[in-house]
Amino acid sequence: MNEQIKTHIEKYPDEIRAMFASLRQLIFDSTPAELTETLWAKLPSFYAGENFVRLIPFKDHINIEAQAIIQHKDELSGYKITPKGMLQIYVKQSIPGDVLSRVFAETLGG
Repeated sequence: MNEQIKTHIEKYPDEIRAMFASLRQLIFDSTPAELTETLWAKLPSFYAGENFVRLIPFKDHINIEAQAIIQHKDELSGYKITPKGMLQIYVKQSIPGDVLSRVFAETLGG
């Protein structure tokens, strides 16, 4: 994990850190593209060329910014999607891994 991201994520509760680690692994497992991991404007970001996915941690949930989320909104009906098209996953919710694998692959060009 990028050192800046590691330092940034350490200030969040254990549940958020565990969720972040699971989502991060899912991003890397979802695409064969070479990913660049960086902290962009204090937001953990994963780039494949110009395409990106951002995992934005909060104290009780993580927002996921990925271009393909809107195309899968029906499959994500049990989760909140913000007006800006970000998916919110709260610590009490399970991670929809199958759907997110497709979202990450489509967003990152995999």
